[in-house]
Amino acid sequence: MPSLNPTLPVCVAALYKFTPFNDCAGIQGPLAKLCCAQGVKGTLLLAREGINGTIAGSDEAIGNVLAHIRQLPGCAAIEVKFSRAPSLPFHRMKVRLKREIVTMGEPDIDPLASVGHYVPPQEWNALISEPGTILIDTRNDYEVAVGSFTGAIDPRTRTFRDFPAWFRAERAKLLGEGTPPKVAMFCTGGIRCEKSTAFLKAEGLDEVYHLQGGILKYLETIPAAQSLWEGECFVFDQRVTVGHGLVPGTYGLCHACRRPVSEADRASPLFEDGVSCPSCHGERTAEQRAGYSERHRQEHLAAMRGEEHLGATLATKTASEV
Repeated sequence: MPSLNPTLPVCVAALYKFTPFNDCAGIQGPLAKLCCAQGVKGTLLLAREGINGTIAGSDEAIGNVLAHIRQLPGCAAIEVKFSRAPSLPFHRMKVRLKREIVTMGEPDIDPLASVGHYVPPQEWNALISEPGTILIDTRNDYEVAVGSFTGAIDPRTRTFRDFPAWFRAERAKLLGEGTPPKVAMFCTGGIRCEKSTAFLKAEGLDEVYHLQGGILKYLETIPAAQSLWEGECFVFDQRVTVGHGLVPGTYGLCHACRRPVSEADRASPLFEDGVSCPSCHGERTAEQRAGYSERHRQEHLAAMRGEEHLGATLATKTASEV
């Protein structure tokens, strides 16, 4: 495993693989048992189409879990994005069975059968700088808000499930008439683009490309001086965002709505730690905010006692759940 910023003690591994699993329940038990025995925390999703998730722990523990995962059907060459954190960014370990390892809601889309052209980070700048290339950010609106590639289109989707409807509604405006242009897409780790490029190919497009390894691989390998990335990259753990070199970013997290909060957001009169932020204050009732306030108080009391409050464990969401 790479020694990115070895002064940080916790290894974070983000992974996914589209591969047929015929017995997800049979995989779930041994995998969950091993993760717990190794002190690894995070979320792994299993579905008939493969595995997806992010886990964190010691270097040795992550190595042992990855060795087990690489023994699963079709996972010998699974690609893993590594980063580091000062402490465990997850509160518990979950191995869940799902219908899809990333939910698009298009049952006939199969990335194993048809997918876009992979573009390594070293070739990405040239592609998206070509005149006429359409660059689409396939992530959720709150992720795009903290950072994206220069010139990328923001679909303003709340969830990945909204992407197909957005594309069908905007297709004529995006593509125009005549020969369709090149379409380049990207996401955090690559998994959403596996499905979104497969979707566009099913919609009749051939010149479809996506960033191999996602934003995380780009930020890991491309020096800041050569980068076309602006801002930070949202990640679905307690680090909230990372920057170039995958160093922890500057954003906090609203524990009411799970959206990132900047320093300016925290200075707003609508921000109350654990209760609301400028993005969600108007979406919640006074009764809901009162409930969040009580939960936050109980979490604080539990922390003072050296205990972990259930509300904290329920609040953590990982990249595998979007």
